[in-house]
Amino acid sequence: MRKVQILLLLIIPIFKSHAQNMDEQSQNLIKRAEMAMGGQEAFDNIQHISWNFFGVRNLTWDKYSGDVRIDLNNENTVYFVNTQTKEGRVFKNGEEYTQPDSLQKYLKTAYEIWINDSYWLVMPFKMDDPGVSSKYLKEKATQNGEAADVIELTFNETGVTPDNKYHIYFDKNTGLVTQWDFFRNYSDEKPMFSLPWQNYVRYGSVLLSGDRGERKLSNIKVFKKLPKTVYTEFKRPFYLK
Repeated sequence: MRKVQILLLLIIPIFKSHAQNMDEQSQNLIKRAEMAMGGQEAFDNIQHISWNFFGVRNLTWDKYSGDVRIDLNNENTVYFVNTQTKEGRVFKNGEEYTQPDSLQKYLKTAYEIWINDSYWLVMPFKMDDPGVSSKYLKEKATQNGEAADVIELTFNETGVTPDNKYHIYFDKNTGLVTQWDFFRNYSDEKPMFSLPWQNYVRYGSVLLSGDRGERKLSNIKVFKKLPKTVYTEFKRPFYLK
């Protein structure tokens, strides 16, 4: 049951506020992690990124246009949603949903899936986004016994789940994120779960980690170009076959 909860409950805030509070020590750790992964500019230069989330679904994201494609692995279902407009299309068994209430329900689901699943993959590049506050906590060993500096991330009462907080662990030697602790409520003393960030791999000019211990983000790919039909046609894309 706990594994299922991890899939469904980690919905991160959507940042609407530009309020931001970062102490110098946490800011330095965040910048060091970004540089260790290739740098924010290198990440921004990636237009398309695709990955499988825990064997449940495949996502393809055009970071420039905001278009997202979600293929559900165990269902013949595809969501298309634009993260900027919240508009899109939904297909199941080759048939398109057109009834407005059903369509909006599924598009909301698709949008929240993208919020959740993308954060599991690219969180280290999102730690200094507008609306995120950070503070240095202490030195502490990870669950794997590795020395780390720990910061706390909070979200300034904005978005879908503003009461969440995270503790992020940075490796002393590499500067990379090596663990996160997730707290459903800011006041919680113990995390709902703690998971590693390990086995970083280079994709293009950036390092990404898909290894969360027992759970994996797999089939990670980055593309400079993809056909526009990836974000419009029900047919399964070539890179998912």
